[in-house]
Amino acid sequence: MAVSGARVGPAGGKTGAPRPSSRIQSMDQFRGYTMAGMFLVNFVGVFAAVHPLLKHHNTYNSYADTIMPHFFFAVGFSLRLALLKNIRNTGRPAAYRKAVIRCLMLILIGLVVYHLDGSYKTWHDLVTLGWTGFFTRSFWQSPFQALVHIGVTSLWVLPVVAAGARVRVGFLAASALAHLGLSYWFWYSLLNARQVIDGGPLGFLSWSIPTIVGSFAYDLVTRDAPKAALKPLVRWGVALCVLGYALSCLNAVFQPIQTGGWTAWLVEPPFFPPSRPVDLWTMSQRAGSNSYLWFSAGFSLLVYALFVWWSDLRGRQWGMLRVFGLNPLAGYIIHDMIGEAVRPFAPADSPLYWVVFVFAVYYGILWLFLWGLDRQKIYLRM
Repeated sequence: MAVSGARVGPAGGKTGAPRPSSRIQSMDQFRGYTMAGMFLVNFVGVFAAVHPLLKHHNTYNSYADTIMPHFFFAVGFSLRLALLKNIRNTGRPAAYRKAVIRCLMLILIGLVVYHLDGSYKTWHDLVTLGWTGFFTRSFWQSPFQALVHIGVTSLWVLPVVAAGARVRVGFLAASALAHLGLSYWFWYSLLNARQVIDGGPLGFLSWSIPTIVGSFAYDLVTRDAPKAALKPLVRWGVALCVLGYALSCLNAVFQPIQTGGWTAWLVEPPFFPPSRPVDLWTMSQRAGSNSYLWFSAGFSLLVYALFVWWSDLRGRQWGMLRVFGLNPLAGYIIHDMIGEAVRPFAPADSPLYWVVFVFAVYYGILWLFLWGLDRQKIYLRM
């Protein structure tokens, strides 16, 4: 999972006006934490000895599944910040043109990193497939991973991300309902049949949820003092988590069990495997389900509130998270390469102590790379 390389810029005061040469430290730390979480779950998730919460699942929301929505939350935060700033500085047309180019570049980088589906060993195979077959088979799984999802989702929300609260809320509701309706109609069965990744080609509709919620988090921390922003961040975080869980409980409504009492109408809470057959109401990263992303958006608000308290209120920073948070695109691109170099020394059935040791080596190499780039003031931006 990755976040756009857009710089998280100046923090605002009570009026939201930016202060020169200042940064929103809480977002730097939040983004760094998200990078660290991605490094962890992407490396250790293949090992049998690792706890299921650190692995991705298609049937419930694990800790690993909370990481990718954090990136979209940070993207929404940064996208609103950058767009409003550029509109003030260069005017609306130039600001939107710059944002569109950044999104398209991110999609292009993603396509290069992930490649397309399919492998054609001979010219005859490709000619037989034809242009129609090529385009209908090439974009289901491999291309639609984090970078491409972020680029497409950013393009989708771009027309409203600089707008007022009512417009964004309306767009958010419309996107979420569109994804739910299409899932009920045909998309949920098709995405499972195609075994798509992270919601597949229509995932941008529901990934809009944490993205737009991130734009509201930006409003809170730049409009109010950090102490005043903390309570609404927590309050809305809890509310969205409850909403996501309530949506997931519709699984129990449509698949009731014989157990009596009010518990018959509840499903397992997040981070616990389901006891019922999964459906479109189940929290699922593969499906990009509404329940999963409403809960994850709320969870992102709660985690971000922790960093507002830690960094903006207490003035604390963890240097490692700062290094990770300032260069997320570089970290994303190199983490798989380093993982591929280290992982051969740890088979999937390795004991836990060896997994911990090899992960420490992998993590240390990553940190050295990103620390060195930071020392040289080299940051990969879009």
